[in-house]
Amino acid sequence: MRSIWRVSITLKLCVAGATGRMGNAIITEATAKGHQIVGAIEAPNMPCIGKSLKELGISHSDTRILNSDRLNEAVQDADVYISFTLPDADVENIPVVANLGKRIVLGTTGFTPEQSHQVVAAMTGKVPAVFSPNYSVGVNILFKIAEQLKAFPQGYDFSINEIHHTGKKDAPSGTAKKLADIIANVRGYKKTVHGREGISPRQREELEVTALRAGGVAGIHDLIIAGQNEMLRIEHTAFSRTVFAQGAVLAAEWLNTQTELKVYSMADVLGLS
Repeated sequence: MRSIWRVSITLKLCVAGATGRMGNAIITEATAKGHQIVGAIEAPNMPCIGKSLKELGISHSDTRILNSDRLNEAVQDADVYISFTLPDADVENIPVVANLGKRIVLGTTGFTPEQSHQVVAAMTGKVPAVFSPNYSVGVNILFKIAEQLKAFPQGYDFSINEIHHTGKKDAPSGTAKKLADIIANVRGYKKTVHGREGISPRQREELEVTALRAGGVAGIHDLIIAGQNEMLRIEHTAFSRTVFAQGAVLAAEWLNTQTELKVYSMADVLGLS
């Protein structure tokens, strides 16, 4: 079987939110694997605009950070555009990149259902793209495991808890929402409860999903399945953002070999579909 990890080509990448925590991690990972950063953008009025990645200590590249209103210029020479930014920015930027025919790796979370529909529609039929709430290999294997949990008989309760750093804006995380969607589908849950207070006994149709924000936690997702006499607990812990950056770069490498104009998942990248 051909290994998905083998790469024989150097990619030219454009990274959105280049000076943010994820942008920085993606650039570090990509350059360590020999890829080139040929474009980098940031939000308007950021003090880094006009400075090079080398000046900012992000990489040895002389590529300069451009204002997002110069997106066409930033992405012009890129093979793949990678964005882990904000929903409002991607709703505006993704159609521009797709119309230019550039492949897209999208990892932004926190989209409303309408925004998610907009960005998927903007990419579908235009370019090969990967859109995932989480680019960790382990988390995507967890998603696959979750699909098998329909084997539990009635009487087992499912709960999801996630912990992230205090700077994370959306809650629950996109990963927790994806996991909840899988569990609700295989177990038939009709309602999601986000925490309890006072007199609030759990109802059979309820799936519990809770979110905590603390310190600098990169990401912890905990799936609990409990019956009357036993409990199965599956936990994924990200030690740093590097794991998401590695997955995003892997997705870009895989995506560069795809020709079908559709939106793929990370499961497709890993051969789990």
